[in-house]
Amino acid sequence: MSSINTFPTTGIIVSYRALDMFVPGGRGAIPRSMMRNWVGSLALIAFGFLVTFASAFAQEKRPVVYVAPIEGVIDLGLAPFVQRVLDEATEAGAAAVVLEINTFGGRVDAAVLIRDALLNARVRTIAFVNKRAISAGALISLAAENLVMAEGGTIGAATPVQMGQSGAAAQPVAEKTVSYVRKEFRATAESRKRPPLLAEAIVDADVEIPGVIEKGKLLTLTTEEALKHKLADFRADTLESALEQLGLGGAEIRRASPNWAEHLVRFLTHPVLSSLLITIGMLGIIVGLRTGDFGVAGGIGIASLSLFFWGHWLVQLAGWEELLLAVSGVILLVLEIFVIPGFGIAGVLGILAILGALILSMVGAGDTTEVVLMAAGRVVFSLLIALVASLVMLRFLPRLPFGRRLILESGLGAGHQYGSAPDSDLRWLGKQGRASSALRPAGIAEIEGERVDVVSDGDLIEAGQFVEVTRVDGNRIVVRRVPHINAKE
Repeated sequence: MSSINTFPTTGIIVSYRALDMFVPGGRGAIPRSMMRNWVGSLALIAFGFLVTFASAFAQEKRPVVYVAPIEGVIDLGLAPFVQRVLDEATEAGAAAVVLEINTFGGRVDAAVLIRDALLNARVRTIAFVNKRAISAGALISLAAENLVMAEGGTIGAATPVQMGQSGAAAQPVAEKTVSYVRKEFRATAESRKRPPLLAEAIVDADVEIPGVIEKGKLLTLTTEEALKHKLADFRADTLESALEQLGLGGAEIRRASPNWAEHLVRFLTHPVLSSLLITIGMLGIIVGLRTGDFGVAGGIGIASLSLFFWGHWLVQLAGWEELLLAVSGVILLVLEIFVIPGFGIAGVLGILAILGALILSMVGAGDTTEVVLMAAGRVVFSLLIALVASLVMLRFLPRLPFGRRLILESGLGAGHQYGSAPDSDLRWLGKQGRASSALRPAGIAEIEGERVDVVSDGDLIEAGQFVEVTRVDGNRIVVRRVPHINAKE
């Protein structure tokens, strides 16, 4: 039997006889040719394992890049979408987020929100201008860490304007608004180490740069000009080319798009729909309070205003201040109507609080005085429509079959089905008699030999004149004067 030795540290058992097989000249030695074949086979197997592991390791290390489109009009609903993409990319450990920009601009406050999100991002941000970044799009482009432009691209022309009504031409804004936007552009350029004077010239036509732009003209740069003046980093005609030059070639591209909730937010914050929600909300509350049964109408009103504030909350226009102001206004109105007699200071303050909350929820950072006045006009106009509609509904809705279930009647009939008059009084309906006393308007009449307390229908009736019972309202028996010739003796 062969002797056996053990290695305690490894637990490997080695047989001396087995070792003799690999020792040249040893007992039972394997031929050299066979040994070479075995060694070669083992080397090939080891090489295969190394290639497989290296490939898997390379795939695991493949960078991930998120791509978000910035297209069309830049509105308030776009900011939550960009913020979501930045958050998802950060959580996924992505190498970068690319904003593929092709826009003529939009709202200043929306662009400022996106600009702030980019400056505060914890992931690398890249603006790929393909093909244009005009107005608000220019501010978003400048806020990214890297600015890449496609051939034939343009960037600039970002002076703020006030849009006209009903298709009218845009109007210039106040100097303080231009000054604010100009400094936003400059601060953004400074934070990203780009020429701040070029950024100011994009906004203000009064900024003059020798050899670049003369005073009185607004700066817009082509791709070549932006590269020449170091506003853009480099040119790339495709997204893949841009990533290659940024050291992200072969990256896994994940294209993002707005989800249903973000589409809903953009829908709710649309100027037309937001005005409609205000009108329906105020109409529902007015009808609910006027009928004394808040019920369905009040519920619809509160739901409409909740949708309005929710949409504007998500786009960071409405905050806790606006919500508290609106709730305070509703509480003051309820106190004025149900607790405090008459309509005084509490009611006026309640209306002003609600209107103020609605107006503040429609304006944002950088909005001009004209925008604030326009928002106020929209709210007041919606309120007037709600008042007119409430008057119409309270007059005609109770006459409709389904309306009687929603709105209480202001008065009750006199029939027995209403339970408002005793049967003993209803028997006088249509009967005639003689006034025992003057009816001014109340008095006593003798009908079928009985003395009955009656009320005239408005005329003064002297004692002895003939009367006829025309209706019974609750405990009131209403009579009218009839000529003697028509009286039934």
